[in-house]
Amino acid sequence: MNFDTLLVHYGELSTKGNNRKVFIQALTHNVRVALKGYEGLEIKGNRDFILVTLNGVDYAPVVSRLQEVSGIQRISLIKRCGKDIEEIKATAVELIKGEKGRTFKLESKRTDKTYPLDSYGISREVADAILDNTDLEVDVHNPDIVMHVSLRQEEATLSCHDFPGSGGYPLGMNGKVTMLLSGGIDSPVAAYSLIRRGLVVDCLHFASPPYTQLAVIDKLKDLLKVLNTYQNDIRLQIVPFTKIQEAIYAHVPEPYCITIMRRMMVRIAERVAKKNHCLAIATGESVGQVASQTLESIITINDVTNFPILRPLCVLDKVSIIETSKKIGTFDISIRPYEDCCTIFKPKKPKTKPRIDEAERYETLFDYEAMIEEAVNNLENIYISGGAEVEGRA
Repeated sequence: MNFDTLLVHYGELSTKGNNRKVFIQALTHNVRVALKGYEGLEIKGNRDFILVTLNGVDYAPVVSRLQEVSGIQRISLIKRCGKDIEEIKATAVELIKGEKGRTFKLESKRTDKTYPLDSYGISREVADAILDNTDLEVDVHNPDIVMHVSLRQEEATLSCHDFPGSGGYPLGMNGKVTMLLSGGIDSPVAAYSLIRRGLVVDCLHFASPPYTQLAVIDKLKDLLKVLNTYQNDIRLQIVPFTKIQEAIYAHVPEPYCITIMRRMMVRIAERVAKKNHCLAIATGESVGQVASQTLESIITINDVTNFPILRPLCVLDKVSIIETSKKIGTFDISIRPYEDCCTIFKPKKPKTKPRIDEAERYETLFDYEAMIEEAVNNLENIYISGGAEVEGRA
């Protein structure tokens, strides 16, 4: 039997109360955008689920694409039929004959409470029809096949296959953040994590030519083309950071250079974020992973702003982060041997427990405000959409 429809389940939207309608509209829109390349599909959302009518389109690539859309709990491959019990039984027999296995179990749900049979009665009738017309046996504990039968107001649906979704919230529902993107393993994973929570990422990279290679920009573009799978349109802004870094290393003792550099980055990121109407800054930091990510360092770096800084990877170890980077397809790009400004200027013995008062004292040794203003006013904009670089957008 050919399955004719995919049923998309919402996941965390059940907690949204009066905002549920807005979230469902956003998710339905995101599903339409994700499936734009598949001609013939019909997509319709309601309070409980989204129905994707296949109209002859192969379900496998459609399911695969839906699994990349944040806000979806699971996807069921279903067959729709009328509510007459005889039609349901005939559909169930035909459907289960196409499945592999020797045992089965029925799970029924009746949302139409006017239906003459309750959930147990539906399961009993359908199971009897399967037993009479196949060689299958019932096993309620460890079945090879689980068939779900759902009775709704307008029709019945039958399914034997569920596929996991990515979970989280629909893209864009929780606002926009400025994501500091280095080109390493961590920050693309952090960006993906934020997208899954319904946040749009606007990326910011600090470049220090001629010390850093132009090839790192191509690397960043390739990373964002992969992240386009989860967020179709992404802007990358390049901060000219050379003058600031040279001033830091000319005036600040080497152990404090990374701390001061990070404080400058946060100052710049805050100004850019506010200019772009972003609600927070985000980084790929993981507590204790390097010298600038100890709690003492984080406190000293954070001291320059009251603006929110999100760290979605803060409690993850490197193994977990690498596993996710491989899963989402960024790992092989991230390990390309092009260095960014943080690694080029890495001190031999960075301070792991920097103090705020000392950082402030070293910052008085050079006039950084004018350089920050110059950097913010000379950002380079790159736009990545649908897996390709495109001309500038508003």
